[in-house]
Amino acid sequence: MRSLVVITFLLISGNGAAQQLFGDRCVGTWKGMMQIYHLGKLRDSVEVQLTVAVEATHVWTWRMEYLSAKMPMVKDYKLRLKDADKNLYVTDEGGGLELTDYLTGNKLYSIFETQGIMLTSEYELRGDELIFEVTSGKKEIVSHPEVTNYSTTSVQRVVLKRIK
Repeated sequence: MRSLVVITFLLISGNGAAQQLFGDRCVGTWKGMMQIYHLGKLRDSVEVQLTVAVEATHVWTWRMEYLSAKMPMVKDYKLRLKDADKNLYVTDEGGGLELTDYLTGNKLYSIFETQGIMLTSEYELRGDELIFEVTSGKKEIVSHPEVTNYSTTSVQRVVLKRIK
């Protein structure tokens, strides 16, 4: 009988890890080699390190370091849970610039446009790997009034491995 109660509780409560917030599951230091493609051809690669830390309730620091000898760069962001019921997050880039992110399963999606360029950004958590991918392109010539196509001219992709 006790086993039945425990099993029922587990089924009702679900998996604890699945209920944990995306930002909390990403806490740690991650490292990987970003591949940079243009028009489908590998053009460059750069080692990156992502550090995610809890800053406050439902707020995480999200620091991406591009460890390039030629052009090192650091991007400091904050990831905030905006609405748990809608799985809605916000990437705060500072200066009032916020990108809307939507969580589905283990994947965080963002689609936005800036200066005529459409970008998609995805983080997918797979165990001790965090896959980060950004695509970009421009609006193509209208071939049908009901559909707007966008090119995918650039892709940046890195499989980050948790190092701590």
